[in-house]
Amino acid sequence: MPRKKGPREGSPFTGLGPVFVKELSDHLSSTRMMVLTLFVIVFGALPVGFTLQELRTVTASDQFLFLRIFTVEPERMPLSFVVALNFMIPLMAIGLGFDSVNSEFNRRTLSRVLSQPLYRDALLLGKFLGGLATLAVALTALFLIVFGAGLLLLGLPPRGPEVARAAAFLLVAIAYGGVWLAVAMLFSVIFRSTATSALCALGLWLFFFILWPMIASAITTGFTPAQFRSVDEVLTLEQLSSALARLSPGTLFGEAVLGLLNPETKAFGYFANLVMAQTRGMIPGTPLPLDQSLLLIWPQITGLIAGMIVLFAVAYVVFQREEVRA
Repeated sequence: MPRKKGPREGSPFTGLGPVFVKELSDHLSSTRMMVLTLFVIVFGALPVGFTLQELRTVTASDQFLFLRIFTVEPERMPLSFVVALNFMIPLMAIGLGFDSVNSEFNRRTLSRVLSQPLYRDALLLGKFLGGLATLAVALTALFLIVFGAGLLLLGLPPRGPEVARAAAFLLVAIAYGGVWLAVAMLFSVIFRSTATSALCALGLWLFFFILWPMIASAITTGFTPAQFRSVDEVLTLEQLSSALARLSPGTLFGEAVLGLLNPETKAFGYFANLVMAQTRGMIPGTPLPLDQSLLLIWPQITGLIAGMIVLFAVAYVVFQREEVRA
């Protein structure tokens, strides 16, 4: 029988801790998590290995040598570690969240769980935080493996600014994974079939990863005049192109990572050449301090966090309206 509705008693987050611990334990001990982790490590090890072989010939005069491990594209594999992460993180997040809720419906265990002193708020948030913590553990392990390999093969310890930028990069990667985890949980709430929710989440990822850049380019081309009459028209068109591209979480992640791991970055896209006020008085090629780089990428970080919160809020509203039967 469905629970009768009545006034809430106590905090809506009562039971959040047990749900979080159970989800984290289930994820970390599952075969799926082991397969996903091995996939990420093996797929990420190829560009890192080739990059380290090339960086061993670089002198220690590069003050951001360790950061080049993440961004350099090796000649034998035109794929940097950051680009590989942009591909792998969504797959890992979707693999953790596509059946987080509908599997409870299918096993008919959701009614028994909610019959305990546990509100839906705590259940859904606990599942999300458990998946996000699992993702954070996997990315942190990968991050330490990359730094350890760099330490062994380069023979140099990372400097303080490099460690700070790499740690900020790790947090951005976790936020990026949180966006796709929220997407997967949203489809898990909407659809009762786990296969349908997985296909929809993967389809949305492929749409933004492959189709959206072409669609954004076509829209920008449609607004391009036959002849530009002023610089303002060029800037307006570039703003439209950037705004459309930044609707994709992958673009936000890529720009945020570029600003963090490439300290020489002072602007993005076409504005890197046009906005000379940002580089006036600076020596070309000089790196920005970490606080200035964070200010540069703050809109991208805010966009990722806001997207994660909005998607989780939509999943929360839909889940609250679901009818749960025994």
